[in-house]
Amino acid sequence: MAMSGVDLPPVQPQTNLRRPGFLRRLMADYGQELIVLSAIIVLFVAVTAVNPRFISANNLTSIFSGNAYIAVAAIGMAMVIITGNIDVSIGALIGVLATISGTLAVAGYPIWVAWFFPVLVGMAINGLIGILVAYFRIPSIVVTLGALSILRGGLISVTGGTWISDLPPAFLIAQQKWLGLPVPLVAMIVLTVLAALWMRYSAFGRSLYAVGGNPEAAVATGIPIERRIVAVFILNGFFAGLATILFATQLQVIQSTVPPNLELTIIMAAVIGGVSILGGSGTVIGSTLAAILFATIGSALIFVNVSAYWLRAVIGLLILATVLADMLRRRRTV
Repeated sequence: MAMSGVDLPPVQPQTNLRRPGFLRRLMADYGQELIVLSAIIVLFVAVTAVNPRFISANNLTSIFSGNAYIAVAAIGMAMVIITGNIDVSIGALIGVLATISGTLAVAGYPIWVAWFFPVLVGMAINGLIGILVAYFRIPSIVVTLGALSILRGGLISVTGGTWISDLPPAFLIAQQKWLGLPVPLVAMIVLTVLAALWMRYSAFGRSLYAVGGNPEAAVATGIPIERRIVAVFILNGFFAGLATILFATQLQVIQSTVPPNLELTIIMAAVIGGVSILGGSGTVIGSTLAAILFATIGSALIFVNVSAYWLRAVIGLLILATVLADMLRRRRTV
């Protein structure tokens, strides 16, 4: 019953609904990355409690710098997987590019040529792969498997797996320091930060998520999918070339072979770091953290006297758990 003589305040629509808290938004955007980072911290604390030598300067250098090339290569791989593709030839490509780089260095070419020519070769090879995937509609797994066989077989046929020695000291950039820090560590951090910012804030970077997440919607909004795929494979070749320089210059010699299981390690770094194997989500920060996690696990197993062969088993379990979590997340969002 209405009350006469009493003015009731007008009812205001609830327009200021509570926004999700900072932690909830952080977990939504970087949940997998925070999980991987937490795992790294827990490993460091636990293993150091068992063997304090785990945090020695030499071991920390080995963990963060010795495996920086894997993190750098995983940046490009993360971009490729985000678009819904994959590159299983990257390990063979790094082996070939390392041989080219070392050969140029000992042949007397300028050091900058030995560093940057392999980067251009990597971009060219992956550009061709991207054209076959984008314009000829050949699945990336098929194209890169073929490239893997060609690169691996061609490298062994041409070089016979020989060692390249007598590398010029100036060529060994991975053994040098910038601002008191090892060059591989600086390169890993700088490239990861720049790539993460570019993927998040540039129109090109955001379009890669659209290509992998919903190709039909990407086409409807005017995104040139074919050109994006070619470009992302070229970028993958660029990062593979940079990773090659860090890999080829960390020792005094280079073996003209394909590093065993390198392509799987790089792909696993991207996937465990939070990049969906189905495309459309993930960050390069996660792939870098996952590469550090692998190195930490491998070193930890040695310091607690556990066979290093368990590393593959642990990583395999991490992959299954990550893919399962991704599938469950996608079902909840459907």
